[in-house]
Amino acid sequence: MENDMSPTRRTRVYHWGSGTSIGSILSRVVMFIFGLIELLILIRFVLLLFGANAQAGFAQWINQVSGYFMAPFNALFGTQSINGSTVEWSALVAILVYALVAYLIVRVIDALAPSYRSDTVERVETDEDLRRR
Repeated sequence: MENDMSPTRRTRVYHWGSGTSIGSILSRVVMFIFGLIELLILIRFVLLLFGANAQAGFAQWINQVSGYFMAPFNALFGTQSINGSTVEWSALVAILVYALVAYLIVRVIDALAPSYRSDTVERVETDEDLRRR
């Protein structure tokens, strides 16, 4: 007669997802693009704050490229000039708004895209299972 009460051994098997879902790739792309936009606006802000020469090639290029992204915010606040330094408050607001928009886009991507999360699976093996190996 076979013993129905054979001893068992419990093991835990951990499975991790690859982390390269389309959602995570899209999120990284969005964060990269918005990070570049915010960096350009921040450089513009710092150049104006320290009174950089507006005729210098780099300053002109930064003002031209960041100007596209600053357009919705230009008339929002005025600028203050103190001893040759200019504080462009609109640039700070633009950085905050772009960061918020990027965060919201990433949250929507995370909500809509399937995610691969780690799972814990418990496997129960009897002595008979172990002998079969």
